[in-house]
Amino acid sequence: MPSRLQQEIKQTRPFRSAGQEASIGLLRTADEVRRYFSTILEPSGITTQQYNVLRILRGAGPEGLPTLEIAARMIEQTPGITRLVDRLEAKGLVSRERCPDDRRQVTCRITRPGLTLLGKLDPVMDAADERITGAMSEPDLRRLIRALEELRALLGGDR
Repeated sequence: MPSRLQQEIKQTRPFRSAGQEASIGLLRTADEVRRYFSTILEPSGITTQQYNVLRILRGAGPEGLPTLEIAARMIEQTPGITRLVDRLEAKGLVSRERCPDDRRQVTCRITRPGLTLLGKLDPVMDAADERITGAMSEPDLRRLIRALEELRALLGGDR
């Protein structure tokens, strides 16, 4: 009998291995979670990556962060961090300032409207997190977290 994943992706042949099924299942789940968060953020006019930048900058405080440091902290790696920040600046959610000592370095800061938007999104995103993980017990969540940490470490994802 085909697994649930096989049914979801309409695959008639068995997976080559449990490892292949787990890898494809992980990719499928990550895509589902990403799309779910995208639909929640869409009414606010920002993407999941833009939301991530805003959260990073809120955590940085008034000092802000250089663009490359934001890129290093992103959940999803993106080659277009400058374009991402450009869009947020155009929306008035982020400001940028060139470093007077090193004109190549640009410091980014979240603006008051950016903080306001995040404040409105916090309870919505908390509810989304709960919807995604609420059916799992605390021990299961801890096991999942450890397994994901191990995978990232194996793949060099500890940057």
